[in-house]
Amino acid sequence: MVRIIPMASSLRPSLSSSSFRFSSLCSAPRLSLPYTPSRRVALSHLGSAVLQSQNFGLRASSMLRGETNVSASSTPGGVAQASTAAGQDNLLDWVKKDNRRMLHVVYRVGDLDRTIKFYTECLGMKLLRKRDIPEERYTNAFLGYGPEDSHFVIELTYNYGVDKYDIGTGFGHFGIAVEDVAKTVELIKAKGGKVTREPGPVKGGSSVIAFIEDPDGYKFELLERPPTPEPLCQVMLRVGDLDRSINFYEKAFGMELLRKRDNPEYKYTIAMMGYGPEDKNAVLELTYNYGVTEYDKGNAYAQIAIGTDDVYKTAEAVKLYGGKVTREPGPLPGINTKITACLDPDGWKTVFVDNVDFLKELE
Repeated sequence: MVRIIPMASSLRPSLSSSSFRFSSLCSAPRLSLPYTPSRRVALSHLGSAVLQSQNFGLRASSMLRGETNVSASSTPGGVAQASTAAGQDNLLDWVKKDNRRMLHVVYRVGDLDRTIKFYTECLGMKLLRKRDIPEERYTNAFLGYGPEDSHFVIELTYNYGVDKYDIGTGFGHFGIAVEDVAKTVELIKAKGGKVTREPGPVKGGSSVIAFIEDPDGYKFELLERPPTPEPLCQVMLRVGDLDRSINFYEKAFGMELLRKRDNPEYKYTIAMMGYGPEDKNAVLELTYNYGVTEYDKGNAYAQIAIGTDDVYKTAEAVKLYGGKVTREPGPLPGINTKITACLDPDGWKTVFVDNVDFLKELE
């Protein structure tokens, strides 16, 4: 077997127990992951588990034309077109009704114990679980403000011997809701944390915020809010075409556009996307900077995991609305957990996990 250097295996996260490994799915952009025999076997058996449909390879815009009104008795082509449009409508309706929730966000750190100490002592998170996989030379730690079966949490990955990563320019920040921003900042300073924006109202508004950096350079926005069931409330990513991204996340991911705000003075526009109101759920904050269409994603930030009732239909919707499926839907080798992995139009990665299987894995 070929010996793998750390950077070639820089992310091997798992959604639950130590048996639930999907390292071949979670590489950050510009990193290639090696194939072990078990991975080759897994990939060779994916085809039989995937629902195939050539109809779903077409764009929605080219399917929802007037031709779909042609009666079924007119031409064979008309029948096929009408059937395809109906299938699209059914799929879009299913996506909106699917039981989805943001499960966790995955990224790499250079010193796991140092990061755990910072998050627990300065940000008030709890270490939910930690596991070491020495045969693959990595360790995971899950942290958050509540149990994984009901809260959005952080999955940290430490790869043996790798102490630094490139965050790039595409990743923005994580958001944490706190009751008193000024007090939190004082605590962070006392612990030696780095404050990059002192507490105060946002420009043009009244919401009190501050910005800090963790030991690896990841930025966190502290937002002053009343008590909330989901303090880990935002993941901000930069995109090259905001309208395209909104359309994709609404139709392929079933998210709702919660709000959109343009700031011409500072030349950027944001869109908040999620599965529920911002004060009670974790959301995606998509940011478009005027005139910037591409970003360097580095190799530090990895992906978000989202729960779904059907990974097969999820993959169909992703393909239909402009995404790229990088791991066809199906069960992981040796266990029954079903997943699929995909990229959005900007190349940001998401892994969808079967809801029932995910809860079984947590047990």
